[in-house]
Amino acid sequence: MGEEHTTTTNTRGLLYLEDGTVFHGRGFGARGTRVGELVFNTSMTGYQKILTDPSYKGQIINMTYPLIGNYGVNDDDYESLSRGIHAFGFVAKGISACPSNNKSRMTIHQWLTEQGVPGVCGVDTRMITKKIRDEGTVKCLISNEGVSEAEAREICEGATLRQDWMKETAVKEPLRRPGKGRRLAVMDFGIKAGILTSLSAKGCDLHLFPYGASAEEIMAVRPEGIFLSNGPGDPEEAVEGIETARRLIGRVPIFGICMGHQVLALALGGKTYKMKYGHRGGNHGVHDADTDRSAITSQNHGYAVDAGSAEANGLIITHRNLNDGTVEGMKHKTLPLFSVQFHPEASPGPNDSAYLFDRFLDMIARFGGAD
Repeated sequence: MGEEHTTTTNTRGLLYLEDGTVFHGRGFGARGTRVGELVFNTSMTGYQKILTDPSYKGQIINMTYPLIGNYGVNDDDYESLSRGIHAFGFVAKGISACPSNNKSRMTIHQWLTEQGVPGVCGVDTRMITKKIRDEGTVKCLISNEGVSEAEAREICEGATLRQDWMKETAVKEPLRRPGKGRRLAVMDFGIKAGILTSLSAKGCDLHLFPYGASAEEIMAVRPEGIFLSNGPGDPEEAVEGIETARRLIGRVPIFGICMGHQVLALALGGKTYKMKYGHRGGNHGVHDADTDRSAITSQNHGYAVDAGSAEANGLIITHRNLNDGTVEGMKHKTLPLFSVQFHPEASPGPNDSAYLFDRFLDMIARFGGAD
């Protein structure tokens, strides 16, 4: 089994953190040097879905599970509508050069090479995770093309991290996924394919709108409900999306997930804040006050809604994180809208909260369609 912990390249890998911390390892994937926000993910499986999740745009992902790539890469597990990797880099303790799965089409090394994404393995991913937990998310350079520490420091210090990636990860033109059920308008901030699959499975007639679409354009399709999607970056940078959401509130039922949850809070006058290291993984416990039950959820976010500001603007906190008490869901006291910070579609992760899609459709049935 020793082959599992080797790569098919002989390049040196390097991680340079903005505080000067350096990790040396082995390179894999595409040869390159990139700077991004270093985050960690605690999922044991689902690396293909994680890497193609648009919410990871601009980030370098450090996986806590020690062996990545053992079931290879297949043709099905894509969360990006473009079927591309959105993460800027990938870090693992060990990668498998010999995947074993009947659906596998290539190794993780081959896939990252094809996608132009650099990777580093053979580093202490637990130490990296502990550093992020202690000191917070940091700017990081990842390189597997032989840059020196001095060069890495210069490149890292000169790089500026963008926080408005949601403006690029959405569809570029309106897109329809026909269905015979409820007609939904989707405000796309970087939606995961799994969300569309979940809504389509309910028969929904989906109309996707690119970032910057106006309320008038959205209402022109006479939606019975509006869905606000997940996406990358700082929700306060989604200025146009916030304004559009503000103009749609109260007209038809609204459901938001992740970035959509944060945008909805901001549109109602609430506030968001950057978390120390965020929630990323498929094992986060959440309590639902409406059902008095808890669920294990899939999460990927670095920002959270401020509870006090939400409650001051007519919102009721419905879900709390069982680890740190942060806001995981909310609904309005009088208006037909609600949102959650986690991902009920999972992909990857548990399906404990998939019932929320039905809750949205039930809300539409109670409150009616377009004005």
